[in-house]
Amino acid sequence: MTRPWEDMLTEVDRMVIQKGGYGKKRGLGKKPALVIIDIQHNYVGANLPIADQLETWPSGGGAKAWEAIEKIKKMKKLSDQLNIPTIYTRNVQKKTINFDSFAVKAERDNSKYIDGRPEAQIVSELEPESKDLVVDKSYASAFFGTPLISYLVKMGVDTLIIVGGSTSGCVRATAVDAVTHNFNVAVVEDCVYDRIELSHKAGLLDLWMKYCDVSPSEEIYDYLKQFQEGGVKVEG
Repeated sequence: MTRPWEDMLTEVDRMVIQKGGYGKKRGLGKKPALVIIDIQHNYVGANLPIADQLETWPSGGGAKAWEAIEKIKKMKKLSDQLNIPTIYTRNVQKKTINFDSFAVKAERDNSKYIDGRPEAQIVSELEPESKDLVVDKSYASAFFGTPLISYLVKMGVDTLIIVGGSTSGCVRATAVDAVTHNFNVAVVEDCVYDRIELSHKAGLLDLWMKYCDVSPSEEIYDYLKQFQEGGVKVEG
């Protein structure tokens, strides 16, 4: 199986990975949750080549984001069928102040990112259902300054299946923090996206080498289907 980052690697890179023993499977647990990162209009943009939608959606992922969304919809449907909980995140600002690192580093109209603006809402194609949890955050990691860890402990979750965007930003930060908190983690390589192709591939490579499982959606479907007889139920 060809991995997304392989065309970036030099022969020396390949030697480092082989000799260093990187990229081994960590494995997944018995109580998964699906975590959908920042599928908001601001960060998804229009279903056009990314260059064609930048004037309207400068933070949008464009067509590649929408390709991922189609696969995320299938993952969400299967998770619902198996009673596997879904947790959405939204990256929003509560005030008109550049308090997160992305806002400070990116020159943009920050009024579009304020909570309550339509641009900050999750796209209707993946709108959360009443049973789903939605975690608002202001920084890259879904764990920083949020109740996410408490929700996961309450539900008895031991595994996070992470999808959404962007690969090198909020997906990577959430995955690294999840592993740091001793959760099993899989980032679904064809259900994540980034604005910069280099960032996408390097982010996946880094996660695969050092932190978590990076798997195609077909492998995750097979993993989830083992919960056909029950699955994890959210405790109210």
